[in-house]
Amino acid sequence: MATADLLDRCAFPDGELHLGVSGGADSVAMAVLARIAERPFTIWHIHHGVRPGADADAAFVEALAAAWCVPFELRRLELDPGPNFEARARAARYHALPAGVCVGHTANDRAETVLLNLLRGAGLAGSAVRMQSAHRPILELTRAETMAVCEEAGIAPCEDETNQDTSNHRAAVRLRVLPEIASALGRDPVPILNRHADLISDALDVVEAAAAALDPTDVAALRTAPRAVASEALRSWIQATTSDPYPVDSATIERVLQVVHGNHRAAETVGGHRIARSQGKLSISLASPNGQADT
Repeated sequence: MATADLLDRCAFPDGELHLGVSGGADSVAMAVLARIAERPFTIWHIHHGVRPGADADAAFVEALAAAWCVPFELRRLELDPGPNFEARARAARYHALPAGVCVGHTANDRAETVLLNLLRGAGLAGSAVRMQSAHRPILELTRAETMAVCEEAGIAPCEDETNQDTSNHRAAVRLRVLPEIASALGRDPVPILNRHADLISDALDVVEAAAAALDPTDVAALRTAPRAVASEALRSWIQATTSDPYPVDSATIERVLQVVHGNHRAAETVGGHRIARSQGKLSISLASPNGQADT
């Protein structure tokens, strides 16, 4: 494989690039490809301050930037271990990075997310995996290709030990579930899952357009709308109102639809919020700490 041949499948944005480089093979390969394309760029590294190898990763990325004579920006985060660590770390990371940053997600990452979101019941939006929070210029490349890019460049990327911990759901999907699917089907599921996400994204465009014209608080309108449209209107409204980092799952939407159709007066949803129906309208509020939603 010639690394330069992969550039036609990359989608770097115009102008000077800001590259989020963790030190792993995917983000390092992204930087190598930007350099081969002779694009001006700054390397950004986020030091989460949690993993034992974080200092070594930061030093590796800084040394890479110095060897290439490109600007380097280090941002340190202070995160406490605890519930929803991955979501909190992701939110803090993107807050610390510049707008329009490029990150090294690959087709493998997208396939993993498709499976994770399907199993979380994340609905159409979760299955589409649009990944719109940043530029992802190497999303059409596979992890095997990014590793080959690093090898051809003579760079040994960092290894994140948490990627081998299958108690982490993503690692379990990567190391156990996808290989089992490949073995059972006799074919690589990664391109199949990516095509599925593209098809769902196309369908979601149509549903979103219809949902945007619907008042998500109007019970009568929700009752008469197609279920997919009503569900998307509710999902978008709940997500925007609660600012929860995870996609609203199908179980939450089902509970709210029960309220819409008069089977319950209220339902609890993400982040301790409560959706109630009154005089033909839905409203969202924080649930009482000691109370349950009325049924």
